[in-house]
Amino acid sequence: MVAELPKTRSGKIMRRLLKDVAQDRPIGDVTTLADSSVMELIKAGMPGGAGGLH
Repeated sequence: MVAELPKTRSGKIMRRLLKDVAQDRPIGDVTTLADSSVMELIKAGMPGGAGGLH
């Protein structure tokens, strides 16, 4: 589990990026993210990720 989800500047959840991480695909365009660092936290929290925030 992570504290935040990837959201656009207008507050919408970017489900496409969550699917990319879940399916171990390269992360797509993140230029509209309000906070791009949240994607690193999510990737680190996935099984096999470089972290352990599960």
